[in-house]
Amino acid sequence: MEIGIPKIRVDAADKVTGAAKYTGDLEPRDCLVARVVHSTIANGRVVSIDVSEAEKVPGVVRILTCFDVPDIQFPTPGHPWSVEAAHQDVSDRKLLNQRVRVYGDDIAAVVAVDDVAAARAVRAVRVEYEEYPACVTVDDALNSSAPPIHEEKPDNVLVRSTLSVGDMTFDEAAASEPDLLRLEKTYETQTVQHCHIEPPVSHAYMAGGKITVVTSTQIPHIVRRVIGQALGIPWGDVRVVKPYIGGGFGNKQDVLYEPLNAWLCQQVGGRCVKLEISREETLANTRVRHAIRFQVEAAVRPDGAVVARRLRADSNQGGYASHGHAIVANAANCFKQLYRDRKALEAQCRTVYTNIATGGAMRGYGIPQADFAAECMADDLAALVGMDPLEFRLFNCMGPDYEDPHTHVKFNSYGLKACMEKGAGFIGWKELREKYRDQTGPVRRGVGMAIFCYKTGVHPISLETASCRMLLNQDGSVQLQMGATEIGQGADTVFIQMAAECTGIPAGRIHIVSAQDTDTAPFDTGAYASRQTYVSGKAVKKTGAVFKKRILDYAAGMLSRPAEALDLRGGEIVDASSGAALLSLGEVAVTAFYSLDKSVHISAEETSHCKENTFASGVCFCEVEVDIPMGKVKVLNIVNVHDSGVLINPKLAEAQVHGGMSMGLGYALGEELLYDGKARPLNPNLLDYKLPTVMDTPKLNALFVEVPDPTGPFGNKALGEPPAIPVAPAVRNAVLHATGVAVDSLPLTPQKLVERFTQAGLI
Repeated sequence: MEIGIPKIRVDAADKVTGAAKYTGDLEPRDCLVARVVHSTIANGRVVSIDVSEAEKVPGVVRILTCFDVPDIQFPTPGHPWSVEAAHQDVSDRKLLNQRVRVYGDDIAAVVAVDDVAAARAVRAVRVEYEEYPACVTVDDALNSSAPPIHEEKPDNVLVRSTLSVGDMTFDEAAASEPDLLRLEKTYETQTVQHCHIEPPVSHAYMAGGKITVVTSTQIPHIVRRVIGQALGIPWGDVRVVKPYIGGGFGNKQDVLYEPLNAWLCQQVGGRCVKLEISREETLANTRVRHAIRFQVEAAVRPDGAVVARRLRADSNQGGYASHGHAIVANAANCFKQLYRDRKALEAQCRTVYTNIATGGAMRGYGIPQADFAAECMADDLAALVGMDPLEFRLFNCMGPDYEDPHTHVKFNSYGLKACMEKGAGFIGWKELREKYRDQTGPVRRGVGMAIFCYKTGVHPISLETASCRMLLNQDGSVQLQMGATEIGQGADTVFIQMAAECTGIPAGRIHIVSAQDTDTAPFDTGAYASRQTYVSGKAVKKTGAVFKKRILDYAAGMLSRPAEALDLRGGEIVDASSGAALLSLGEVAVTAFYSLDKSVHISAEETSHCKENTFASGVCFCEVEVDIPMGKVKVLNIVNVHDSGVLINPKLAEAQVHGGMSMGLGYALGEELLYDGKARPLNPNLLDYKLPTVMDTPKLNALFVEVPDPTGPFGNKALGEPPAIPVAPAVRNAVLHATGVAVDSLPLTPQKLVERFTQAGLI
């Protein structure tokens, strides 16, 4: 039995001793260094670039500008490719951009013998611009006088979409009963960055006519395809290698600088070129979580039953499409799915180009934003009807029979209400709600909650496919190869446990190849959407069954017994009935390799095209202390409870939840990328961008309700992203309980809280 065992990570020793090799550890000697020249305006056009002084800097090898790149626009999001043009991503950028759309846009690049020379040359480049007014907010971009950021979108709207549920419109439903209570509010979330430890870094070189790019990415096979598209070369002429990676959280689910690095390598005759992005460049010039404004309305009966809701969501896309409208569309789905609308639900969404940093994928993919709106609204509706927020949710949340009317994703296993009950007991919900009912004074306490649901992977909206390869070594151990990527979340450990479970070979005898090389690794679209244990796990299970059968078939020939009478347990060929050991796997392996009669290299490779999906769900409960005059929120106690099916490795599951909760606290209380009126970032560094530290973080508690999911390969479903989703609204709702003040935007900074408390007459 390997599933459900809290095994130590297979990469733990290498990571703590420094033996693990990251991209920066693998660069060849005498590697050239590239630096990017960034625009100093947010909206406009490059008229000319003078590189004459920069070229005089000793050590400069080549300077290339936006006027030199191929005339090819390409997409960057880490989505599977589609053979249908209507389902392909937006191609709206070049390797270097003459049309500037964000402050710090990539307009030129310097290649030099070392970083000092490259940095000096970058400072010596002189650029002349034609500057246009900058659009910082969605309202700026929607103003009729705003210049088009992309000429093909004159109104600056990338995509509009609508959805509805029920036979009535919202207005009809809201007028259909005489005693309905109405709520109308606006909730807003902010722009934040991923802040992974390892910045985007790659090095590229040519050998045998092929470009090899070694890079820190979540999506090596997709990076390969995009490099081919951007350079206009066959995809097979590109090789991408992904070593260990120091975090990504969705930023590296975008193809960031790999195409530019590959092209720079081409331009210097195939010599190795390293391109590492600084922390400041990462914060300002890669991808961010979309800021979204949610204008919501609801009609509710006096007994708390939700009758109808309406959502209008505007997503600030920034300068380029990246993952684009998929984010706010996913947010609208979340808003729809959490609660039962007895008569109607409407949603209208817009994704709007602006001139701030480009919005892309970030842990949760639009659901943290939508959950903030939906869960703030749930508490506000509960207050409107005088109902306990927990009871309101138990009464109105989706039930075990819920099926999304558009995607048809449903709960194949359901633990949401059990999660709420378990979390309420842990935090002492009823006692604390009563204890903190009528407080006075400058320091008050409160308790809040927020639920969530999250589908597992991207089917049916997009392709879900994964492959796995298993090879028997001469000593009876196994090589396990995955196209799915370990990005720090513990995937390699889980895949080994899965392989051991379905083959009968001990986990200690299975060696995983952690790095992915697109020339040799089986295909997988990568690490995102909490898909790997669910989607790639199906590939492991399918491959394991074939691999085990081939081993038993060979052993049957050695033993002159039918394969059906044999089994593989604990690395031994045994009698299926009695369990008596007959052969060691090592004996089978050495015979299969070296037999003069029948030499067979036993292996298996299978692809799983996943056409299933299911919901994971859960809740966060949070107790806070609010210093009203200081506008300071202190989290006293917090717990996440997750319905993620069977836990493959309970310790890794707990670690995933702790990490997500920490990100959620940063999102709730301090993190925000700020811009001035010209769309220039004001705090693109870790001094001014306020990440929570260990001193800001309370004890993080993780609990689980394990309901096996029949569609999961081992009863499991999504866990990677869900922990980051419900924390921010739970904190906000705890502040509401403590103070009676509903703060409807993130983050809950002291400045904002003092202003709201003053308006409410508490200060």
